[in-house]
Amino acid sequence: MQVDLSEKTLIVTGGTQGVGAAVARLAAEARAEADLVTGRDADRAAAMAAELAALGTRSAHVAADLADPAAPARIVDAAVEAFGRVDLLANCAALTDRAGWPDAALADWDRLLAVNARAPFFLMQAAIADILRRGATGAIVNILSVNAICGTPELAVYSATKGALATLTRNAANAHLAQGIRVNGINMGWADTPGERVMQAETLGQGPGWLERASAAMPLGRLLSPQEVAQLVVYLLSPQAGLLTGSIIDLEQAVVGAPVIRPGL
Repeated sequence: MQVDLSEKTLIVTGGTQGVGAAVARLAAEARAEADLVTGRDADRAAAMAAELAALGTRSAHVAADLADPAAPARIVDAAVEAFGRVDLLANCAALTDRAGWPDAALADWDRLLAVNARAPFFLMQAAIADILRRGATGAIVNILSVNAICGTPELAVYSATKGALATLTRNAANAHLAQGIRVNGINMGWADTPGERVMQAETLGQGPGWLERASAAMPLGRLLSPQEVAQLVVYLLSPQAGLLTGSIIDLEQAVVGAPVIRPGL
């Protein structure tokens, strides 16, 4: 099956690295008409936009910190100004800061909720408004986390923000079902992303060997790749996903709720 995003314009948040960058590239390869990427680093955003243009897709970029309440509207306005419309939205940006029961502070809640739940809500609101204004159809995919189901203790606040976004995903899908706007989410498992490499090796002090140790402990012997996640995102955004909406898909190498089978056991 050939996934086809022809004649579709796309916004990808967190599009300068990891899953977001992989989504932007795959969308270009799927013949997306136009692709706007966002990220906090202006130079990386500009470099990604140039890479997408080299793949034959109209491209634009916005340097934005999603903790800024004004960022979502500015991002969608930039896409409409550059491309004339917004057809598709992939909310890939997120913070994974550790904040749990012993140490979580009000600042942790404010920061994580702002980026992981508030910003995606207002990005969806603005994109949906543009789609409705034109009487068109569209699709949105939100990157969630398997941690939204419960989460480890040190990820309590992060898990709550992803749980909030999971609810908003279903709510948006139900609210705009009659208008043909599909909204789905992906409960992403542990992935080998640039951000996770910094988090594990440096922030958490696990050192350069963390990935090999983590991979050896996983049921299938490795972590997810950004490319694997991006493939599902682009499929869900595409017409090939048919009528699928309001779904939360577990992209994990285990069955949620079942005992985890470790290598050698």
